[in-house]
Amino acid sequence: MRTISLDMARTFAAICDTGSFRLAANRVNRSPSAVSLQVAKLEELLNCELLHRDARKVTLTQAGEQFLGYARRLLSLNDETLSKFRGSTLSGHLRLAAPHDLGISTVPALLKRFAVTHPNICVEVRLDACDAAQDLFGSGNAQVVFFSEQNSRIRAARKLYTEELCWLQATDGAAVQNTPLPIAVSEKGCSWRDAALAALDQAAIPYRVAYSSDTSAGQLAAVRADLAIAALPKAIAKNDVSLVSSELGLPSIGNVTTFMAHDDSKNAVAFAAHVEAHLAESPYR
Repeated sequence: MRTISLDMARTFAAICDTGSFRLAANRVNRSPSAVSLQVAKLEELLNCELLHRDARKVTLTQAGEQFLGYARRLLSLNDETLSKFRGSTLSGHLRLAAPHDLGISTVPALLKRFAVTHPNICVEVRLDACDAAQDLFGSGNAQVVFFSEQNSRIRAARKLYTEELCWLQATDGAAVQNTPLPIAVSEKGCSWRDAALAALDQAAIPYRVAYSSDTSAGQLAAVRADLAIAALPKAIAKNDVSLVSSELGLPSIGNVTTFMAHDDSKNAVAFAAHVEAHLAESPYR
């Protein structure tokens, strides 16, 4: 059996991260021609095309999307194994910025696992609105940032996962029958808020902000109390919270995609690889 080289996997991941053979070559300390040769050998080994190349950008094929997940897992397992037996040589601080909801749901699990493999890195987390989190990264006050695609000013970002936003109500609740429609939203700067209000505006449905909270937990409290309905991920709908019936004519909100960006520092790159490995095991993939 032939074996996939970890160097090939690392180079391929670097191309996907940077969107450029030249930038990837700098990251893996190889020449652009050597990077191209590695990709060609990898495609030959896998017997498929992984990348679409043109004069301005590099994009993934469907096979490339699939292999990227495997590549991240191979690299993560390699790093985890080395950390287990040799200990991570990385140390210092890592500043992370994220929206409130991710800071409550996703980030704690990531940090718990990262502390095991990189015990000498002290992570400082700043939770804020999505726009503010991006501002922290843009100003250099965060090395890693999570954000959604709405109004993003960060280009070199990695797509993590996509989830559907739906209108949720208290099970057997009556708030949805009111006019104007009472809604629970996040603070200004949240992409979920922007998407929900834009959908209602486009559909010319009168509404009022009945409840505002910087976390989805606060919005859910208002929904459960039947004070309002809210635009939240479909996965949240269960037990005392259910989907608003499509027969009521509320507009579709669409999907929201979560991205991650980092500044290429060693600690940030290590954390980014850790995140990819975690998500490869999650239902979002």
